[in-house]
Amino acid sequence: MSQPTDLHIRPRRLASGLPDPLPRHWHGGNAFKSHLFNAMSVLFPDGERFFIDSVRLFREQVTDEALKEQIRGFIGQEGHHSREHLEYSQRLRELGYDIDAIERRLKRRLAFVQRHLPDRLQLAATCAVEHLTAIMANALLSNPDWMEGADPRLARLWRWHALEETEHKAVAFDLYMQVSGSPWLRRRAMLQSTIFFTWDTTRGLIHFLRRDGLLWNWGVWRDGLSWLWGRRGIFRPLVRDYLDFYRRDFHPWQHDNRALMVRYQEEFAGEVLGRG
Repeated sequence: MSQPTDLHIRPRRLASGLPDPLPRHWHGGNAFKSHLFNAMSVLFPDGERFFIDSVRLFREQVTDEALKEQIRGFIGQEGHHSREHLEYSQRLRELGYDIDAIERRLKRRLAFVQRHLPDRLQLAATCAVEHLTAIMANALLSNPDWMEGADPRLARLWRWHALEETEHKAVAFDLYMQVSGSPWLRRRAMLQSTIFFTWDTTRGLIHFLRRDGLLWNWGVWRDGLSWLWGRRGIFRPLVRDYLDFYRRDFHPWQHDNRALMVRYQEEFAGEVLGRG
């Protein structure tokens, strides 16, 4: 399976800005939920620049015009995500959180990866994290209750990001299959990426809760972990989709959610930019 031939990947400029100031606990007054999303957001600007760089390493090897066009769209969308989440990070700084400390750890690691690890492994890592974001994006768009009670402007930002992650979820993968295709390298990259993504997100969450004086609040952790992994936890249904990535014959569009994608494209139709 490959990218749907009728899929046009175009970046959007989000029309509605972030609230200023940002509500400290914007997700229905819930610190854990707010800060889980905040912790992921802080990782995105540097992470998405890394994704763009890893794709650019191989872009000149692409001869297929459709894939070239999809790569242009991918780079355009990820560039807009990075800029929007940089503004998000600035709003968090203004609330007193040490965003620079969180960013420094990720910047150092990505700089090491780009200096010392093979180009194909960097692209494989991009495929892996794109899968993580794609399955979370699908769940967020499929389950509006993920954002129940959230500030409407933040909820809209996350829907916008989720939609575009869905649209371009197979671009890095298709490029990787053209230049390498090694399932072993892909699986290795996923294991490493899962560990680091979980570690970085958890450290960010801990930082935010500590600054709020809630780090040792048992009720915050009990309710938060139940929301993630309890009987109706939002992450539990993602496990099967996550594990699919390790199959030799996996392709992102085997998780075919085009109907869901089209529904949300209508919400953001007025914000599509020109050629990516």
